[in-house]
Amino acid sequence: MTEAMSNVFGNASSTHFHGRQARAILDNSRHVIAQSINAKKDDEIVFTSGGTESDNTAIIETALARKSEGKHLITTAIEHEAVLKSMEYLETLGFEITYLPVDQRGLIDLNDLKDALRPDTILVSIMTGNNEVGSHLPIHEIGELVEPTNAWFHTDAVQAYGLIDIDVQADKIDLLSTSAHKLNGPKFLGFLYRSEEVKIPSLLKGGDQELKRRAGTENIPAIAGFAEAVEIVNANEKKIRQEKYYGFKQQIIKGLQKAEIEFEVNGEITKNNLQHVINIWFKGCKRDALLTNLDLNGISASAGSACTAGSVEPSHVLTAMYGEDSPRIEESLRFSFGVENTSEDIDYLIAQLTKIIKKNRGI
Repeated sequence: MTEAMSNVFGNASSTHFHGRQARAILDNSRHVIAQSINAKKDDEIVFTSGGTESDNTAIIETALARKSEGKHLITTAIEHEAVLKSMEYLETLGFEITYLPVDQRGLIDLNDLKDALRPDTILVSIMTGNNEVGSHLPIHEIGELVEPTNAWFHTDAVQAYGLIDIDVQADKIDLLSTSAHKLNGPKFLGFLYRSEEVKIPSLLKGGDQELKRRAGTENIPAIAGFAEAVEIVNANEKKIRQEKYYGFKQQIIKGLQKAEIEFEVNGEITKNNLQHVINIWFKGCKRDALLTNLDLNGISASAGSACTAGSVEPSHVLTAMYGEDSPRIEESLRFSFGVENTSEDIDYLIAQLTKIIKKNRGI
């Protein structure tokens, strides 16, 4: 990114030397990213400002473009706000949304999806992995169910891209959203995969950038950084990170058990899940007090998605999993791991949690 910011000044839409220089970076980055999800063509990748714009474009523009074919969409109760609020907006325009429930593992029942699909269903939007509890939804099976219908299949893969392998052809995915910062790329950048069969207009109106699919001058330095991050996180690196984070989860569980802290994991711990997040219910301990004391001891955690961390509203994910009256909603914390975290960091977390919780409980 430093190299591109220092030496590449052209607009990738320009035909002069500086424009061609920028275009070469843009084209190469698009190729790297297209290959990472097994897209048929490079130009199925559209660079956006991030996951929110990608989700909004996929959902809203699909609905508006296909409303003559039907006005029914399907999603889940545990989607990110970028999906849920797009759906809520469409409801104000007369669209009907089915919100599939989830079980206490954070997973849908495929039979519920089968029952919800109708001739007038135009879009199914189900996330690849949940950002609060790490549940890995059955994307391949969902794609198989949706593919023979009239609906397109969109998945919010923001949490999963960079941790697990994604194959848009094998999984019958028509639209896919990502964000670069989730794999240590730059913030405020992502991409929307649009199958060549998907015809929807640009959400942003303006110039003809991104082959007329997303107006606005491309952020070449950030795009170069995104492609670099994607190349670093190859198949082997994904496996290494998943195993490392799974080990952190086991370390936390064993450490809390040894300290005789009463707790339960929200969701489940399996090898199939996304391993970079763990959500824990600390019985009888209010989340706000825990978060404040952890922060004072240099530990950054959250009570839900980072995008809604400033909100006092209960986690809609835990509410969907356990019901609105469950004490878990007010007594649970979400911890997430990154490439810089070490086993020593986890030991420190366990020690601080033990001290804070025992003090909170008067032990």
